[in-house]
Parts: sequence; structure tokens; C-alpha cells
Amino acid sequence: MIQTTIPYIQLSFSFLENIIKVRIKDEIERSDLFSMELLNKPYLNGSNTAFTEFLRTHQLNDAEYITLLIALVPHVQPHFFDNIIQQHLPKAGDFPQIGGVRGKNFRGFLPTMETILFILAGSNMEERFKYLELFNEEHFFAKHQILSIEDAPTGEPRAAGKIILANDYVELFTQGKFRLPKFSTKFPAQLLHTDLEWSDLVLNEDTLNQIKELEIWIEHHKTLLEEWGMRKKLKPGYRVLFYGPPGTGKTLTATLLGKYTQKQVFKIDLSMVVSKFIGETEKNLAQLFAKAEHKDWILFFDEADALFGKRTNVKDAHDKYANQETAYLLQRVEGYNGMVILASNFRNNIDDAFIRRFQSIIHFPLPKSKERLQLWQKGFPPMVKLHTNVSLNLIAQKYELSGAEIMNVVQYCCLMALTRSKPVIEQKDILAGIQKEFLKEGRIMR
Repeated sequence: MIQTTIPYIQLSFSFLENIIKVRIKDEIERSDLFSMELLNKPYLNGSNTAFTEFLRTHQLNDAEYITLLIALVPHVQPHFFDNIIQQHLPKAGDFPQIGGVRGKNFRGFLPTMETILFILAGSNMEERFKYLELFNEEHFFAKHQILSIEDAPTGEPRAAGKIILANDYVELFTQGKFRLPKFSTKFPAQLLHTDLEWSDLVLNEDTLNQIKELEIWIEHHKTLLEEWGMRKKLKPGYRVLFYGPPGTGKTLTATLLGKYTQKQVFKIDLSMVVSKFIGETEKNLAQLFAKAEHKDWILFFDEADALFGKRTNVKDAHDKYANQETAYLLQRVEGYNGMVILASNFRNNIDDAFIRRFQSIIHFPLPKSKERLQLWQKGFPPMVKLHTNVSLNLIAQKYELSGAEIMNVVQYCCLMALTRSKPVIEQKDILAGIQKEFLKEGRIMR
């Protein structure tokens, strides 16, 4: 059970305060008291919080631990740095070595890269150069989008840039979990959920067996990559194509997959991702994947043809840009370390470059008569009865309908029964409901 974060955070900030005091004294008195080897940081033993679990999992070294504390402290103790500076440096303006800036709304001290370099290395040039690696793009902080450095004003040193701790990690360290993002233009995706169970899903055996393989990957992929040493040989993440006619269970399958593996499934609203303006689609995708990275979310792209469709021959600038979009998307999908599910009505609509990179391609065909019968039987609520003239077996054999269409008919029949104040489903209602579904697609009911 995750405990409250406060006690360990308080110990950590006391540890950080002592380090800063020693570093300031070192610089003022030109002494040599500060030593990484003598640091006595709080023990993780016995502390089970989201913050300590993060430290244990990623095994941060002393410099990384201190850097993380420096970035976190303004979010928890806003006047932490100002109090230390006022105690030890009454004329703070005479000690620019500590760096820091003031915010627009927040007027307290906000640490910069210079603040971190000063606390870790003081004026030791060799040490300062060594700790610059904390801010490299290849460092753990950047790869996991935990820490970043804001661009300094033009003409000023990079070290004057403000250190930014991603809001996701502020919430993780203080609240104990990542807050799920709300649907917005910055995150055009909706969290899927369902009250249905696997037993409510009716699919053919071959499709179900392939879906079980996805569950296996979600359960064991970390062991495969880390403990079995396959990270260097396999690309991160898992890419899947669901294809088949509408209403055959693609979205429900993705939702149930998340429900039974305790993973959030986000359905991407492609209408908010794809833009006619050059560069906007890539920008929207970058924001989306950045938010999802390292969260173990399942990303579900429904009607994926709009974004993952076949590239065209280049006839004009528009075609060239569209192909660039596809290439960028291919790169982002391949780099995502979670599961990406694309759904399309037709396999051939998806660009071959994506097809080659799918680990799994799963067909969702229209249900056969046996499966249609199961859908009819499972569809009606237990409190209604079928009239004696109703034969679901004959209806299932005669009328080819998708699962979604069958549920539309079931809903129509239930509403008709409610208008009669009698919980009996009649044959005429079922046939009328089927007729409505056929008319939607211009089919003739025989």
C-alpha cells in the first residue's frame, strides 16, 4: 500500500537544505567542505511512497536525486530557496552564483540550470562540465520527459534557463499517482471504459486467440525486455491492427483489453489531430505521444485511415507534405513504448510501411449465424421475455447483422415493450428493428 509522501519529502528537503548551506559556506569562505562521498541522504528503507518507489525503481545517483529535489521543492515549499538565501545571504543580489529567476505570477525563487550546477559543483569547472550530462537529450530525465530546461532569453547563457519538472511527475511525487489528462485540444483523446465483461464479447475463436496474445504481451513485455535482455534486439512497444466492418467489436475489444490488464485505453479523436495547416498535425501528435510516453497507456486510433492511410505519388506540395506526415507518424508510433492499436474497416487502406511494422494484425469479420445467435441471446435484458412466436435461431440464420446492429435492434425492441408496459419482446418489433438497420445501409430486407 502506498503511504503518504510527506514524511520522506520533508526529510529529503532537510537534506537538500543542509547541502545548500554547506555549498554556500564553501563558496563564501573558500573552504572545501562539500563532498558527494560524505552525503548522508535519507534512507529509502521502510518508506513506501510513489516518490520512494520511483527512486528505487530508477536507482538515481546522488546528483540525479539532488537535481530532482531542486526541481520539486518550489512546488511543495515555495519559499524554500528564499528562506535559505535570507538566512545566509542578506544581500542575495551580491551572490549571483546560485542562479535562479523570478516567475511572472510566482514571485519566489525558481531554480535554473545554474542553481543545480552551483549546488552540485560550486565553481569547480571540471565538476560542472561533468554534471552537464544531466541535461543531455540522452539522459534518463529527458528520455522520460521528467525534467527540462526552459530556453534562456536570447544572448544569455543556457544555464540561465529555468528548470522545469513535468506536471505529471509533480502530481506523482505529491499525490501518489499520475492524474489522467482531460479531453482537450492539447490531448485529443478520451478514456474508454465499459461495464461489459469478456464473456459479453462474441467473436470467432481465431480472433479471440489472437487477442489473448495481446494480453500476454502486456503482462510479460517488461520481463522480456529487461530480465531477458531483449531491449537491444526489439523495438519498444507493440503495434496492432484491428480491421473489419463497423460494429464487429474492435472498440469494445480494445476497451476490455485495458480493463482486464489494468491499463488506461485512450481513443484518439483524429478530427482534432489532423490539420490542414503545415506542421500542425505533427505538433498535435508530438503533444499526444509526449503525454502518453512511459504511462503504459494503450492508444487506440479508430478509423485510422485518416492518419495512417496509403501514401500517394508526389504530384504537388500537398502530396509531399502528406507523405512527410505519414513518415513522422511512423517514427512516433515505432518509438512509443506502450501498445498502439489501429482500427480500420479495410486492411488495404493502411499504408504498407505501417503494415510491415505491426506485430499483430487481427481480423474482425461479420459474425456468422452461430455468433449472431449468441449476440441475440446475450443482448436482451433478463427481465424481458420473448413471445412464443419469436425464434432467435431462425432470425440469426436469416439476417446478417453486425454486433452493433443487433444491439440497436435489441434497444428498439425494449423501448417498444416499455411503451406497452409489458416486458415481452414480440416478433414484429424484432423485424421492424432489423428493417431500420437495413434501411440505414440501403439494403433490402427479404
